[in-house]
Amino acid sequence: MCIKLAEIKRDRVRGDGDASLRAHRGTYTSTDMPHTLAAPFHSELIIKKSRFIGCVQPVADRAAAQAIVDTLWKQHPGAAHVCWALLAGGQSAAVDDGEPGGTAGRPMLDVLRHQDLEGVLATVVRYFGGVKLGAGGLVRAYTDTIAQALLTADKVPLQRMALLACEVPYALEGLLRRRIEAAGAELLQVEHGTLVRLQLRLPQSQAQAFMAEASEAGQGRVAWADGADGMNP
Repeated sequence: MCIKLAEIKRDRVRGDGDASLRAHRGTYTSTDMPHTLAAPFHSELIIKKSRFIGCVQPVADRAAAQAIVDTLWKQHPGAAHVCWALLAGGQSAAVDDGEPGGTAGRPMLDVLRHQDLEGVLATVVRYFGGVKLGAGGLVRAYTDTIAQALLTADKVPLQRMALLACEVPYALEGLLRRRIEAAGAELLQVEHGTLVRLQLRLPQSQAQAFMAEASEAGQGRVAWADGADGMNP
């Protein structure tokens, strides 16, 4: 998670940065499977004396994104704007933070969408240089800052995860724990009551097979919760 924006002066661009966006668009091809980023990646552009510090990084939800933005404000108290865009399903957001409407957050979000990304936060910290860029100039500036950050970004397939919950007799708890460990699944919670309730997370592609095998091993005594095969990224 990119809590601190590194002062990386990669490609300083003065004036119109359309060439960088065209190069960025030629870097990746659209795929059927959404991708996320392997790690945070940064950029910095100087356009008509304004400084644009960009970062793209994997982020799961809006709460995590807002926490990162709040931290950026603390790190850059002299900045004029901290604009951001989050592409994360129903929690997506585009925030102009005082820039003219539609000139910052939305163009940044469009860049993420163009690259078939999901679960990604784009942020741009702007230090105003005294020269107004106009609406078109702002759109290009914010678009190109994120495009530059994505030029060297490592994209990885987004693995969908399944959340499963089941109840078993105490005598089967050890069996289920061993199967969870063998499958490489993550045991999230265990509750002991009349029965033992276990909640786990594993890749969606493995969920149905895991449930079938565990039910067979438990000889019909594994009770899966309704909606246990709900999928989450």
